[in-house]
Amino acid sequence: MTTTTELNQLFPRPLWHWFEQICAVPHPSKHEAALSQLIQDWAKQRGLPVVVDQVGNLIIRKPATAGMEDRKMVVIQAHIDMVPQKNADKVHDFVTDPIQPRIDGDWVKATGTTLGADNGIGMASALAILGADDIRHGPLEVLLTVDEEAGMTGAFGLQPGMLEAEILINTDSEQEGEIYMGCAGGVDAEISLPVSWQTAAADQQAYTLSLSGLKGGHSGVNIHLGRGNANKLIARFLAGHAAELGLALSEIKGGSLRNAIPREAQCSFTVPTAQAGLLQQRVSQYQAILQAELASAEPALKLQLETSTAPAQTLQADSQRTLINLINSCPNGVIRMSDEIAGVTESSLNVGVISTSSDKVTVLCLIRSLIDSGRENIESSLQSLSDLAGAQIAFSGCYPGWKPDTSSPVMAIVRQTYESIYHKEPVIMVIHAGLECGLFKKHYPDLDMVSIGPTIRYPHGPDEMVNIETVGQYWTLLLAVLERIPAKVAN
Repeated sequence: MTTTTELNQLFPRPLWHWFEQICAVPHPSKHEAALSQLIQDWAKQRGLPVVVDQVGNLIIRKPATAGMEDRKMVVIQAHIDMVPQKNADKVHDFVTDPIQPRIDGDWVKATGTTLGADNGIGMASALAILGADDIRHGPLEVLLTVDEEAGMTGAFGLQPGMLEAEILINTDSEQEGEIYMGCAGGVDAEISLPVSWQTAAADQQAYTLSLSGLKGGHSGVNIHLGRGNANKLIARFLAGHAAELGLALSEIKGGSLRNAIPREAQCSFTVPTAQAGLLQQRVSQYQAILQAELASAEPALKLQLETSTAPAQTLQADSQRTLINLINSCPNGVIRMSDEIAGVTESSLNVGVISTSSDKVTVLCLIRSLIDSGRENIESSLQSLSDLAGAQIAFSGCYPGWKPDTSSPVMAIVRQTYESIYHKEPVIMVIHAGLECGLFKKHYPDLDMVSIGPTIRYPHGPDEMVNIETVGQYWTLLLAVLERIPAKVAN
């Protein structure tokens, strides 16, 4: 395994050079200022006009190369932020520590953290084109949005009149050979269940049960793969055995992002000392069940029971029963597959984060759907479940899907260009993820859009990796498409 970080020796060198710089500057969601400033300073040094809008999006413009001044203007779009996810045993502060990329065979990876290829490769390609003197293109804009992964703040905040382009190329897709012409919309759901506490009983033994080793991943792109959701799996154990064991919860928590499938979860509790042996037996049995059920999807699954310090208080019986039933019965995963597009998820739900505080337990979910009615159906189910449990639910950050346009001229250009280069047909797809394109359509309804990218595996998780060869293929395609953009229609 090669561990060099000399990414700029890979093809295309300008793109990888920029990706190294991007990795060196921390840029998790809501902490993009340092990377944004670096890009602004660089653009100004090159004499490229830079606009920073009211929410922090960057718009950088570059004139056409000689002889291509009459072409339609294109905006290349990426987002600045990355998902901050790490393994539990990895010491890393995403706000202060750089990502350390490494070459491992055909892939570039990080060690124990997300890599940020989503959407760092797309951003690097846009910046490399801005900095190049030997790439033929018409007039260009580069739009770098903020906070895409944690709420799409940049896309929501983009105002009319900021963009001049007629065509948008989104770079946030994650499979070479696929051209995306539509995406799912979504909405966040926050369920808050009030809880009551009691003084912890005497003659109890305290434990922490931890579930780890799951693959996790993107809650849209990977939701159909049958991976375990740590929050749901912990709740399943509690639903099956809490009453039998006389178990009294003091805390439950799991996941870290509503748009990442939870990889780890844990609960702390007490049981009567006399039940200690039965508890260990049930944990061993449950681990065997999960390892059998998820043998292919989650081969590294680990369930660990450890003694812990006795808590001062535990949940009252009614609160605990309601909480366990709420989480255990909450829908999760694929809700419905698309009837119109074979193999594509229509609607899904990710039970992303669970946290316990002094007066409530909070469950954060992300609903995705290609159609508004699908999203509304899941919203209704969660509302009903919350009503039955006596919980409050709030929906926020609703963003529209990107409705497919089969007559899109730029999609036709990308498809034909791909076929001419690689002598095979690309797959025209709709992605079950929240690309920003749907939001752009609000203020720019006539913008002709398409999304492409290299092959990225396991985005939103510490196993994230990008395939080196496909980065070169994506770059070649992008440059060829820019050269084929047609002339503006005369008025």
